[in-house]
Amino acid sequence: MARYAAIDVGTNTVLLLVAEETPSGFRPVAERGAITRLGKGVDATRRLAPEAMERTLASLSAFAAEARALGAEGLAVSATSAARDAHNGAEFLAAARQRAGVEVEILSGEEEARLTYLAVSNDFALEAGSRELVAIDIGGGSTEFIFGTGATVRFHTSIDIGSVRLTERCVHSDPPSAEDFARLHRELDSTLASVPSPGPNALVVGVAGTVTTLYAVANAIVPYQAARVHGGWLSREALEQTRARLASEPLAARRQMPGLQPERADVIVAGAVLLERALDHLGAAGTRVSDRGLRWGLLAARFGGARG
Repeated sequence: MARYAAIDVGTNTVLLLVAEETPSGFRPVAERGAITRLGKGVDATRRLAPEAMERTLASLSAFAAEARALGAEGLAVSATSAARDAHNGAEFLAAARQRAGVEVEILSGEEEARLTYLAVSNDFALEAGSRELVAIDIGGGSTEFIFGTGATVRFHTSIDIGSVRLTERCVHSDPPSAEDFARLHRELDSTLASVPSPGPNALVVGVAGTVTTLYAVANAIVPYQAARVHGGWLSREALEQTRARLASEPLAARRQMPGLQPERADVIVAGAVLLERALDHLGAAGTRVSDRGLRWGLLAARFGGARG
């Protein structure tokens, strides 16, 4: 069977998917992830730091080589918020071409939303039925909200905050203080005001590492297993309990928590508050959890397997 690969270069992570195209859809052959923090400091400087680019390029090169070794006939690579916003994004693209032999496509907010919704609708549209399907993609630098029915997007918006940016802007104590939480709430409530309310009984699906990590911590999934995470239900109550537990510990202790990658420990509290506030704004009692985000939509759209 034909094999294809997609690499998603985000603000916080680099994610690889190699999959075979089968009559019923893509079947994963290999999935890898690395936390490289490409967008560290971009909110303040609007530049990609040399050390952040180096970490990201090393992972990108290794993942591209692995995809080729596994027989991928095509490789699509995308970059999102950090590369969009940085003044020296072109420098990163040139280095990726030279180091990894790949052309990185910087996605617009609109294309990022479309591809994320494609991945979500392929897996959750049947459950949603005639109800509205709402995808929330919490990244490191931005968060996308996409509303649709079936395979059709009705509305999307991207807010310029994610787990990394929120942490850099609002969290100044370890563990986070009451003042930090007040800053987080003010920032989020102001920004989320631009997001409309969905239809009644909408099915909300949370995408990407913040949501999957919170679910893994809440359910003590160690080691991480995508099959146990994908499609899970994270209630608002369980989310609040998990956030409170994370926020009560200093960073050193959070890095030891089962289910939490040590490299994500510094930004997970802000990410949890973002998800809490988003669910409250949407009037949702919880969220389905998707382990199949942008890279799955990118693979489907670029290599002819879109089945939404």
